[in-house]
Amino acid sequence: MATSMGSTASTALDRESLASWYDRNRERSEEFFDSIAPEAYEARPIPLRHPFCFYEGHLPAFSAITLLQRGLGDPPIHAELETLFQRGIDPEDESGVTEKGRAWPSRIEIRSYAASADRAVREAILTRDVEDSSSAVLRGGLGLHTILEHEPMHQETLRYIRHRLPYDLRIRPEEMRPPVIGGEPPPPRSVRLPAGRATLGASPDAPFAWDNELPRHSVDVDAFSIDVHSVTNRDYLEFVEAGGYEDESLWDAEGWSARRPEGERYPLFWERQRGVWLWRGMWDLIPLPMAWPVYVTHAEASAYARWKGKGKGRTANGSRLPTEAEFHRAAFGSPDGRERAHPWGDAPADSTRGNFDFASDDPVPVGSFPLGRSAWGVEDLVGNGWEWTSTPFAPFEGFEPMASYPQYSADFFDGKHWVMKGASPATAKELVRASFRNWFRGTYPYVYAKFRTVRSA
Repeated sequence: MATSMGSTASTALDRESLASWYDRNRERSEEFFDSIAPEAYEARPIPLRHPFCFYEGHLPAFSAITLLQRGLGDPPIHAELETLFQRGIDPEDESGVTEKGRAWPSRIEIRSYAASADRAVREAILTRDVEDSSSAVLRGGLGLHTILEHEPMHQETLRYIRHRLPYDLRIRPEEMRPPVIGGEPPPPRSVRLPAGRATLGASPDAPFAWDNELPRHSVDVDAFSIDVHSVTNRDYLEFVEAGGYEDESLWDAEGWSARRPEGERYPLFWERQRGVWLWRGMWDLIPLPMAWPVYVTHAEASAYARWKGKGKGRTANGSRLPTEAEFHRAAFGSPDGRERAHPWGDAPADSTRGNFDFASDDPVPVGSFPLGRSAWGVEDLVGNGWEWTSTPFAPFEGFEPMASYPQYSADFFDGKHWVMKGASPATAKELVRASFRNWFRGTYPYVYAKFRTVRSA
């Protein structure tokens, strides 16, 4: 029976498969923490996030608290550490960070706790009643799926935190594929979509959905045109060199005040040395790849869209960011009126369809996955970077907080966060679904976020 509290269907659990998923998550997390030099274990490369050590404790603690304590009623495994590692932070500025300067447990202590938590969680997955219909947290496997999707979300967060760490504090993988630089990007072009319907939200028979994905509903979408490719570094360089960061008329008040210091008026992932533009890659500083999508804040993307619509020598065309519903129409709609599970159709998400599921530590040139294009011919709507929309992150009508993680969405319905769709190179394949909604603050510069523009017909 459908519910709007997280889990959307009750089905028999494949315990072995779910335990394997949990194991994959834990192995990937361990590989990540092994990529950080020991002297950086308590480093905080992004001041608005906890140090790395917090997350190595948070991931198993969240699983134990959610599934074992809230779901099955177990006592804490280690009450002090589970209190310490219970929840992350999302402050507006550094004044909201309360853990600076504290003494953290050693990595040996954290990993010892994690091993105990992992044993207990894995045993519960395999042997205990983790879909107990009498428990709001466990019903339909809600709590279990919550912990399984929670960990890969943080694995993406950890990667963009590592992106800000000095290179000498990152441990380079032994077998590392060089980035695909590409040449010049394809010329900008757009396609026109007729008016139609877009279905937002998870299907009632989905095995799991986060609370902000529910309830499922359809909306009418007027005709519009949309860029075939996301905005590239080449495109955005034109905006930078045209003085876009100095034209206040292109920015809202928050974005204007949040611009980087004089001399650094360009995206955070860019650097400029001796007159040469560079990209801060995961493992190397490289010449700016012009065919890669640009990673920017919502404020920067919005300013570019306004500039594109009224810039010098241009004809005003009302360029803007797409709404969430317009993104859905472009990604999952089709000329015959049917809606697809993915832009490419109903086939599963795999490495031929886009740059996601940790396939690459950096972007690739736009248009690299023709098998992933939508029915309208729009490229890279899933993968290579999340896509900003102009839709504030807010609940769908009929929203109910999920029992397994009631603060997951509700704490961010504040008008300060914006919906993002699609996926980035560091998004796990299990999160690649049409209904999934990501969100970030409009001036948060660290996330792997690209964009494209639309025009009303």
